[in-house]
Formats: sequence, structure tokens, C-alpha cells
Amino acid sequence: MNTAGKLSAYGVALALVAGGGWVIGNAVGPFAGSAGAHGDEDAAHGDAHSGTVAETAHPDQPGGLASSRGGYTLTPTSTTLTPGDNEEFSFRIVGPDGEPVTRFEVEHEKRMHLIVVRRDTAAFQHVHPEMETDGTWNVPLNVDQPGSYRAFADFVPTGGEATTLGVDLAVPGEFQPATYAPSRVATVDGYEVRLGGDLEPGRTSTVTLTVTKDGEQVTDLQPYLGAYGHLVALRGGDLAYLHVHPDGEPGDGDTKSGPTTTFHAAVPSAGTYRLFFDFQHEGKVRTAEFALRADMAGRATGSAPTSATDDGHGGHG
Repeated sequence: MNTAGKLSAYGVALALVAGGGWVIGNAVGPFAGSAGAHGDEDAAHGDAHSGTVAETAHPDQPGGLASSRGGYTLTPTSTTLTPGDNEEFSFRIVGPDGEPVTRFEVEHEKRMHLIVVRRDTAAFQHVHPEMETDGTWNVPLNVDQPGSYRAFADFVPTGGEATTLGVDLAVPGEFQPATYAPSRVATVDGYEVRLGGDLEPGRTSTVTLTVTKDGEQVTDLQPYLGAYGHLVALRGGDLAYLHVHPDGEPGDGDTKSGPTTTFHAAVPSAGTYRLFFDFQHEGKVRTAEFALRADMAGRATGSAPTSATDDGHGGHG
């Protein structure tokens, strides 16, 4: 298949499912090749050294809400995927000159981070595509659960700003939306992860993730992408994207390899946020999933998936 020939402008309708604080809404993204309304990317992007989320001129407009921003446009080969494992997904980042971008900075050991999640926040994946010489990125995805998905491309073009662009993808078939019950504890592959702290809109909040296994604290977490953990937060209703990184880094002489990893997150507004914590132990990356309700009083309530179709264990590429 000629990947480059199939990259084109598109418009997609967002379909959000109701339940557990998530709402239904519709929107249409910009067409490929069009410049964004703002010259600077509004993503609240994590800093691996300071552990804080970068402040922006428009804190209520995080990244991932548009397919085009700051002159850069995310253009997928197709927005419809066939249900199944290892479904190939291809895309390009088109620059301000209308040409595919082929030069990217290495951020957290990769030139491209791709987050894919179903619109009800089930089936989370964090993968790293490979780029061909013509600027086409390719990666296999696990989309065995039908539904409407959101893909976030998180990157830094050489000479440009940290940017997060988003696009909707459709996986045909019937599905049962996940629902959520209050909880601050997630289990995945025999590990238990506890989330501490609250989210306060408009301010930097401290949250901690503590990992145990078989009742014992895990004190030998392994570095993954230059850190002992990564945290992605998605805002309920529109899936606005926040990529947060922890305090310190492996080998700095101060940061401990568990059991607790501390993050400083600045959420732009009140609402429900789904949190996905990636950590590596015994050579495997796992994802623990949570949800917090941020309100103006600075308090948050936790939730985790309880539906028959989503057991709270995040996928990871």
C-alpha cells in the first residue's frame, strides 16, 4: 500500500460515551495542512528534570484537542482501523511549509510518543512509532476492542516547540462502554498501585504513586524512557492531554527507584481526569489506571473501571 499517497485532509466527528463523569459531545478537527489558530502549542507538557507541567499562555487549552496547531498537522493514512491485534497505523506530521516533517528532537529517549485510547478511556496504549525517510510514521496497534479512539502524537520538531496533536480513529463493531466506581487503588499483573494526593484546578498539585507486589514495597523500579515512571492525564469530556513526568531522574544520586514516585500536575480546569501511570519492573512495562475528580476546593475523588469490558488494566505497547 502506498502510505504517502493515502495521507490526506480529513474531518472527524468526536463521539464520547456517557458514564462515570464522561459525556457525549461532537466536534470537527481542522483539515490537514491548515495552520492552527495559535502560533504556540498549548500542551501542558511534562519536564523530565523539574517534574512540573509547563505553563502556557492558554492553560485552559491543553494539547491534543486539535489535529493542527502552531503550523503542524497530524495526518493519518486512514481514520478507520480493522479490529484486531497488530493493526498497522501510519501517519505524518506536516509542517508549516506543507511538507512532511522528517527532523525531530529526542524527548525522553524517543522522537515520537503516540498515545492511543478509546473515547471512554479504555484500551490505553503508549507506543513509539518508527519513521521512514519520507516522514511516514508506522506502528502496530492493539485495537481488538471496537469503538471510537483518540490518538495523540507527542513530539518536538527540530527548531520548534513541544507539540501534542490529536485525531479520532474508528474501530467498527459493537462495544459496551466502561463505567467507573470510586477507587484510588489499581491492580495490574499482580502489582498494586496506590494513588495519593488531590488535583486542584489552576494550581500545581502533588500526586504520588506507590507500587507494591505481594504485600512488599517495590524498591527496584527500572528506568523507562529516562524516568522511574510516566503519567498521562486525560480530561473527561474532551480528552485534553497532559503528559507529566516525575521528580528527579535515574542516576542523579538522589531519586529513589521506588516504591513511591512523585509527580507535580497542573490541571487547567475542574472536572474528572483519567490518569495512566506507566512503570517498569522485571523488564516489563505496566500501566495502572485511575480517575480523579478535581474541584475548586482542591479535593479529588478516585475511580477505577468496573465494567465487564474494562478491568482497569491498561495496555502498553
